[in-house]
Amino acid sequence: MEIPRELIKAAGGERGGIDITDLIINAISKNDPLIGGVKLRLQLAEKYLNEAKDYVSKGDAIQASEKLYRAAEECIKALAEKYNLPEFQQALKEGRWFTHYLQKASNRLASTLGSWVAAGWAAGYALHVWGFHEGKLGVEDLTSYLKLIEDLVTNARRVIET
Repeated sequence: MEIPRELIKAAGGERGGIDITDLIINAISKNDPLIGGVKLRLQLAEKYLNEAKDYVSKGDAIQASEKLYRAAEECIKALAEKYNLPEFQQALKEGRWFTHYLQKASNRLASTLGSWVAAGWAAGYALHVWGFHEGKLGVEDLTSYLKLIEDLVTNARRVIET
């Protein structure tokens, strides 16, 4: 089922600061912890990673940057939920994730899982700022960032599925 555009706009979505998909996954996580959003978020991360690769092949660095950021964001959220981090609990309580929660969660996760978490998040955030918002990066600049985020997704999948 597709959510009508008018409903999304009324909720403040589409550039209004509310991510409808995130609200739905948070509701699932809150209402049914057994199902949770961990695997849903991992699937989203993989979807965003594949979309980013398509944008890279089309030469669209701006959209590729944002999709890579979204892949990193979903991995951090999935791992934070899996480990029931305080940042995850705060996001549930407030009904949304703030960027500083993602930063804190990535640091906390990196201390137990490895530097690949912090490296992937840092790459995603750099792309969000410099590739998407500022539009200062070209496709040729995305190579190392793409690899770091691929590693984040691959390692997150390994951790979540074990």
